[in-house]
Amino acid sequence: MRAIPAVQTVMRAMPEDGALAVVWVQAGVRQVLADIRADVQRGGQVPLIADIIRMAANRARQLARPQLRPLINATGVMVHTNLGRSPLPTEMMDHLNQIATQYSTLEYRLTEGVRGSRHEHIEGLLAELAGAESAMVVNNNAAAVLLALSTVAQHHEVVVSRGELVEIGGSFRIPEVMALSGARLVEVGATNKTHLYDYERAIHEDTALLLKVHQSNFRQIGFVDSVPRSDLVALGQSRGIPVMEDLGSGVLLPIEMDGYTEPTVQDVVKDGVEITTFSGDKLLGGPQAGLVVGKKVWIERMKKNPLARAVRVDKMTLAVLELVLRWYREGRGRDLPLWRMIYMPLESIFERAQVFRAALMARYPGENVDVQRDWSEVGGGSMPGTRLETYVIAVTLAPERLVKVEEALRAAPHAVVARVGRGKLLLDLRTVFEGQEPILLDTLAEALESTVIG
Repeated sequence: MRAIPAVQTVMRAMPEDGALAVVWVQAGVRQVLADIRADVQRGGQVPLIADIIRMAANRARQLARPQLRPLINATGVMVHTNLGRSPLPTEMMDHLNQIATQYSTLEYRLTEGVRGSRHEHIEGLLAELAGAESAMVVNNNAAAVLLALSTVAQHHEVVVSRGELVEIGGSFRIPEVMALSGARLVEVGATNKTHLYDYERAIHEDTALLLKVHQSNFRQIGFVDSVPRSDLVALGQSRGIPVMEDLGSGVLLPIEMDGYTEPTVQDVVKDGVEITTFSGDKLLGGPQAGLVVGKKVWIERMKKNPLARAVRVDKMTLAVLELVLRWYREGRGRDLPLWRMIYMPLESIFERAQVFRAALMARYPGENVDVQRDWSEVGGGSMPGTRLETYVIAVTLAPERLVKVEEALRAAPHAVVARVGRGKLLLDLRTVFEGQEPILLDTLAEALESTVIG
């Protein structure tokens, strides 16, 4: 232990690096020395001072790098929850930068010179697109569901089919969200089949809401049946009970994939559903947000609920979401990055993959690199069970080296997340932006070079 140098000794021996703040250098030295002490206690040896300095410098650079940073998504999963879901257009960044670095009209009406509401920036535009009376935005769809249930059914009963008691990411479940809202869950039907008479029998004087939950992140097949939305709305109207639908991944444009069709928000509103909730960062292709559309009477009550302040969105989200919705209003929805990826021509992906393979082989002709047919996914709990045909760059490697290359890609200065399958490293250019391809090529080449065995 006495052979381990002091923090200040290592600090004085380290070369100056003006790009690193002293706080990170010091933290890097302390962490490396702590690791060495732990290793010595296990019977290890104290490294040379030169090696300690090198390790401390590397650790300091890691600590100085922001934890939330960009990376290249080569998985082919377009709405990748772990990688930030739907990417936003670069054309929107100038406006976002101005809103972030300057004062704005967040809650101020320029025409009258009085205080306004942050809801005003989105309400009219979103309501028009959805064909609804009113609309509002909160920070995610779970919050939208929570706020709606708290507003409409707190201390009262909500009737839901057992087949629609879904679980979303992070093990959050509809019954738990409902319990938190103060509403009481009434389950009807069976897991695989629910009939209209199940809802009819469950309704009594304490029933405040009929809730339909769209199966946006899973699919039931076989001996299954559910109540059509229009029938549930008709029942609710006959009994004076509102119907709410949680769409999860809501879409404003028709989409069909692999024989699966997602209902549009407009269709749901047109069917008479009084409250509809959906996400902004999934199939909408925008920022994380929970969007609520429906009858004005319910939306106004939700705005006045104290919970609304706890789940409200900030100016950054509003700025981007407004632009995304304006793109839809202008007929440019399919120009959003997510939709461009979904409808990217298969021939284009094949050509890009072939060019990439040729460039990689020119640098490392000894590697086993092919272009193979594969599948992309929408991801993010959207379009369950559907796939899009694609082409991937497949690099065949020995098992030990495959693990090292995949780790090297994630550890690179500009990290790359790829897939591993069939004993190969698989890279799907559908989710790689064209401007990222040179970086991907360099990063992959360096990972291959650094892991050459022997």
